[in-house]
Amino acid sequence: MSRYWLMKSEPNVYGWDDLVAEQEGTWDGVRNYRARNNLAAMEVGDKAFFYHSNIGLEIVGIAEISKSGITDPTDPDGKWAAVKLVPKMKLPKPVTLKQVKAEPRLAEMELVKLMRLSVSEVQPDEWAVVLEMAEA
Repeated sequence: MSRYWLMKSEPNVYGWDDLVAEQEGTWDGVRNYRARNNLAAMEVGDKAFFYHSNIGLEIVGIAEISKSGITDPTDPDGKWAAVKLVPKMKLPKPVTLKQVKAEPRLAEMELVKLMRLSVSEVQPDEWAVVLEMAEA
């Protein structure tokens, strides 16, 4: 069964348009243990919201995990996880962090509860609410 995730990136470093241009990106450079565990738990076919952090603060697209269980190529010690992902869809309407925080059905979402976490899990009901908000 597929799982859902949210992956944060600063758009001036690696944004949605960069992923679209590459057609398959490597999600690496994560140095937080919980985020690493989330990356390690991902499986091919899982879906992820692409979130622009710092600039924009909004969910802008949906990506799909295309390769899982890889070692972060930026880690010389081989302790950190990475995945590859492909863009699936730009959201019709971005969903801002402010909108997420204002939606009672998303009060328990890790994006709200664990703000600094760069790779978080999204529950199926939360995924559906965000899609509704994005008019997707």
